[in-house]
Amino acid sequence: MKILIAEDDFASRKFIMNHMSRYGECDGTVDGQEAVEAYVMAMEDDEPYNLVCLDVMMPEMDGYQVLKTIREIEKDKGIPEKEQVKVIMMTALSAEKNVKMAFELGATVYCAKPVDVDRLKTAMKKLKLIK
Repeated sequence: MKILIAEDDFASRKFIMNHMSRYGECDGTVDGQEAVEAYVMAMEDDEPYNLVCLDVMMPEMDGYQVLKTIREIEKDKGIPEKEQVKVIMMTALSAEKNVKMAFELGATVYCAKPVDVDRLKTAMKKLKLIK
């Protein structure tokens, strides 16, 4: 499995990458623009990501903008919804409006911070990314 982790906080990015590296090859980005660029490059190389772990509060582009851009790229390329990259939004913003917005933009899972690795693993199982 190929995983993109977009997280601007170094400690959080390192923690998530260390955990997620058990499940596949991880690439990390430090802002939203970098995340979109990494996503596009992987698509162009015909090695798309299976999972994107996306922080909401990032510089350049926030996680919502990144998610919207990813879904627009997939739509433009004619990728069916069931084949779209799985996106786990990770944030300390747990207000209902934030959760609702994430799902309206196409998030697959919404994960509150601090990240609970057991919940994350359960979510990945439900998405059939791991057994």
